[in-house]
Amino acid sequence: MSVSRRMVLAGSAIAAGAAIVGTGSEAGAVAQDPPRFSLAYAPHEGTFKSRGNRLEQIAYAADQGFNAWEDNEAAGRSIAEQTAMARALQQRGMTMGVFVASMPQWAEFRPLLGGNDDADRAAFLADIRASVEVAKRLDAKWMTVVPGFLDRRLPIEIQTGRVIDTMRHAAEIIEPHGLVMVMEPLNTLTNHPGVFLQTIQQGFAIARAIDSTAVKVLADLYHEQIQAGNLIPTLETCWDEIAYLQFGDNPGRNEPGTGEINYRTITRWLRGRSFDGVIGMEHGNSIDGREGEDQLVAAYREIDQA
Repeated sequence: MSVSRRMVLAGSAIAAGAAIVGTGSEAGAVAQDPPRFSLAYAPHEGTFKSRGNRLEQIAYAADQGFNAWEDNEAAGRSIAEQTAMARALQQRGMTMGVFVASMPQWAEFRPLLGGNDDADRAAFLADIRASVEVAKRLDAKWMTVVPGFLDRRLPIEIQTGRVIDTMRHAAEIIEPHGLVMVMEPLNTLTNHPGVFLQTIQQGFAIARAIDSTAVKVLADLYHEQIQAGNLIPTLETCWDEIAYLQFGDNPGRNEPGTGEINYRTITRWLRGRSFDGVIGMEHGNSIDGREGEDQLVAAYREIDQA
C-alpha cells in the first residue's frame, strides 16, 4: 500500500472516530433507537412480558421499532384500561390492530350461526353492537369475528346462507362507523375442530357474497398453513377480500424462523403489494424470558430486511 493511500485511510478513520466520540459525548453515549420496521407488525400483551405491564410493553415495543399493537382481550378490559392503552399507542405513533368482537364458546361448541336457533344470531349481533363503542375508545378500525361452529345436522349450503345473512346484518351495524369486521378462518386439524370457517377461500366466498367494506377476511397464516397450505397463491387469489394478516410459524405457533413457513418470501410478496395494513404477531415466543424476546425481535428484523 502506498504512503499516500495509508494517509488517506488513516485520516478517514480519525475523522470517523472523532465523529463517533463527539456524538457520544454530546448525547451522553446513549445508543440510537432501532429503526422502525417497514411493515406494521403488531405485538400483543405478553410478547414482551419481562418488560413490565401492558403500557410498559407498548413503550418497549415502540422503542424496538414496532409500528402497531393488537389486543384480542381489549373488549373485556375496563374503559379506563382501554382509554389508557389508546393514549399510549397514540403517543408513540402506533396503530391499533384487531380486538375480538365475537368469539365462540369453545367448551359449548356455540354459537351455531348457521343453525336453527335465532338466539345464537341475536347474541352475535349484540356483541357487534357493543364492539362499536370499544372500537371508538381504542381508536381501532378492525375487529375479529369467528362465525361459530358447524351444525352437523344441516347441509353446509344452508348454514352458509344463514352465516351470510347474519354477517350482512352485522355489516349494517358497523359500516356507518367506518369499522371492519375481519372473519378469521381457523384450522380444524390442530386447534379448533368443528369450526364453521376453515379456510381463507371460504372466507373470500362469504365476504364476496356480502359485498360490504365492513366485512373482510383475516388471513392468519399459521391456521391456513395447517388447514390448506399454498399460502402465496391463496393470498393472491383472495387478496381483494383480505383486510388483515397474522403471522405465526408452524409447528409450534411461535416467531418466524422456528417452523416451516418461509416468512421472508411472504414479506417480500407483501411489500410488492405495497401492503400498508397491520400484521398481527399472533404467536408465542419459542424461548422464555428476555432471551426469547430478543430472539423474536431479531426474527422480525431478519424477515423485514428480506
